[in-house]
Amino acid sequence: MSASTAKIADTTADQDAETSDVPQPSCRQTAAHALTIVRDGVITGEGPTTRGRIHFSRALDADDAAWCARILTVSAVEHQPVSRAEVEALFEISDAAAERTDDGRFDDLLAKAVAHHAASESGLPVPPRTVALSPDTDIESWAPTQAAKIDTKVLEWLASQMRGKRRINHRLTALVATLIGAAALPLAQLPGMLDMGML
Repeated sequence: MSASTAKIADTTADQDAETSDVPQPSCRQTAAHALTIVRDGVITGEGPTTRGRIHFSRALDADDAAWCARILTVSAVEHQPVSRAEVEALFEISDAAAERTDDGRFDDLLAKAVAHHAASESGLPVPPRTVALSPDTDIESWAPTQAAKIDTKVLEWLASQMRGKRRINHRLTALVATLIGAAALPLAQLPGMLDMGML
């Protein structure tokens, strides 16, 4: 074994030891649970997802966003649609983070995960997670652009998740506004759909 190969193996072993408390997702349920561990790390600044680095409480950094992306794209769930539990865990992470230093990566991931879930719940085809959630993939290249194709109950659920949020995810808000506008439905048909200040 070369010195560089040994160094990579040692680094991988160290990372595995540091993250042994984070379950390797085997299904969407365990992926959602793993995301709650990231959430707890964001809230407290401590835990298995923050080991080996300085992490302040209520802060979300690039490593936290990378944790979320890894969890959501493991091979066990890559070809399954993003679940509601996973999206709700992402919303909880977003709510927990008062400070962001991730250059918008988490907001991009959240918007794409929401679109993936909404489309799949409405019976629309979605690409594999590794494609759909990639920072190199434009959401417009695969996400639904017509709300007529999105189940109204999914839109209502999404509105309930977004209502009253302290932090506005502009990418997600634009996606939801596009879907609602495309549906040509009066807001009265979707009670309390969005706070008008979000549009």
